Amino acid sequence: MRDVFRGLLLLLCGLALQAHALTVQGDGLQKVEIAQVPQRIVSLLPSLTETVCALGACPRLVGLDRYSNWPESLKALPRVGGGLDPNIESIVALKPDLVLAAGSTRGVERLEALGLKVLRLEPRTHADVQRVLRTVAEALFMPETDSERVWREIQAGVQAAVQSLSPQARQQKVYFEVSPTPYGASASSFIGETLTRMGVANILPASLGPFPQVNPEFVVRAQPDVIMAGDSSRASMVQRPGWTALRAIQAQRICVFKPGEADMLVRAGPRMAEGARLMAECLNRAAGPSQGAVR
Repeated sequence: MRDVFRGLLLLLCGLALQAHALTVQGDGLQKVEIAQVPQRIVSLLPSLTETVCALGACPRLVGLDRYSNWPESLKALPRVGGGLDPNIESIVALKPDLVLAAGSTRGVERLEALGLKVLRLEPRTHADVQRVLRTVAEALFMPETDSERVWREIQAGVQAAVQSLSPQARQQKVYFEVSPTPYGASASSFIGETLTRMGVANILPASLGPFPQVNPEFVVRAQPDVIMAGDSSRASMVQRPGWTALRAIQAQRICVFKPGEADMLVRAGPRMAEGARLMAECLNRAAGPSQGAVR
């Protein structure tokens, strides 16, 4: 009798979910119809992976892109390539009922032609992060209050970082390098928005686009007070023409972030508050009596 009751309960739950099928709006004009609660999710963008986990749905992930490396509990999951080279066969073999991808991810049309539900989202600004949180929560059939809670936590963390800055730290000009090519984060990027909220100047104007390729001579002319970069940029900096004359390098006002920290800082996602804390610590060190030692 108990098994019969359980079976009826599962049937009723299934019918209820089918009755509440929804249409989710992705980036641009994309609309995805989702008939039931996704239980097998493949994520092809680290920030989307982290968004799923921030919403408490990590256990639903069954496959990831090669760059998703947080939280640590996801380390053992199958890898299915990257945004530029997704392994279509591997993704299909995982039998996902939802694939999360960036708007720039290749092969999306092929995945859709094979019958997979693909939701394209690519956060680039603070507003995008809030929107993506809300959209992913909706796609996972979670209440809006869950995404609102996560967003409030992010906002509170960023504000705490802002308030931790000394008056001297707010008077500095910053160059933030996202890769050693070099590409930088301008005022229109989510990193630039965080710096603006902190009240510090960004040497890369919004007009250059969010993450422009930078002419090294531009940085020399701008003379930033502080340089922030990942460890991969450390060796190449002093080899660039004129960079040894940068006051930030001469005074060692450089913050070199470890690989895990650098990954977090360049992802527009739920760990933005932690990234803001790292940037605030860097700015305070650079403005302090020791003028900020290289780390």
